[in-house]
Amino acid sequence: MAFGSRLLLILCSLTSLLSACETAPVSGRSQMMLVSESEERQMGLQAYREVLSKETLSRDAQANALVEKVGRRIAAAAERPPQELWRAPNFRWEFKTVDKNEPNAFCLPGGKIVVYTGLLPITRTEAGMAVVIAHEVAHALARHGAERMSDQMVASVGTTAAAVALSATVSGRSRTYLPAMMAAVGAGATVGYILPMSRAQESEADRIGLVLMALAGYDPREAVGLWERMRAASSGKRQAEWLSTHPADTTRIADIRRWLPEAMQYYRPK
Repeated sequence: MAFGSRLLLILCSLTSLLSACETAPVSGRSQMMLVSESEERQMGLQAYREVLSKETLSRDAQANALVEKVGRRIAAAAERPPQELWRAPNFRWEFKTVDKNEPNAFCLPGGKIVVYTGLLPITRTEAGMAVVIAHEVAHALARHGAERMSDQMVASVGTTAAAVALSATVSGRSRTYLPAMMAAVGAGATVGYILPMSRAQESEADRIGLVLMALAGYDPREAVGLWERMRAASSGKRQAEWLSTHPADTTRIADIRRWLPEAMQYYRPK
């Protein structure tokens, strides 16, 4: 290929990448997105179906009701945000509780929330469950899974090829990137593929989650107790996959305390 043609391709690629920039809610952090929302949602739905085909759903009526109740309240807050925070996602929300003794939870693109029963002894209360679900919904609102996939695309195939991939069809690559999507939202243990969130994304989800809790009528201050219990539960044990890339416990709790005044502005008890 002639130099001029290569230069033109690179410039077009850079233009495509720049046009794929978005802004994360609450934090205002700039993000690069090479995965469209429609692709992301389709992959989320496929991943959700795959998870449900491999896991055992809980028969505990009380646990199921708790996850459903808290999930609905957090989802309602996500869909009716103050105008300056984020655009309503218009997700088709679903909530499932998986009978598995593992402290894990995730929210797939499109609003598909899965909580493992292993979290219940740690969350303890409705507000404790709200901390977890709000954190996971925050990942979906901020499109962290799609952002991680975009980062991996650029890292693995280069800027030019990644930009070309923008024109690929949903059906053409959704199956290829499905394991990455599942892993990027915390379901990696299910498919044996690891693509963790970055610590910056985890911290961002904590911050957005506090605001979501407040908007849903849950006291954001409950997040401090939840993460203290999480720290105690994981002390001296092999760290759960869900926590493996999260910020250090002391750092996380300190950050949460620092962000509480921001979240409390939206808190109205229900």
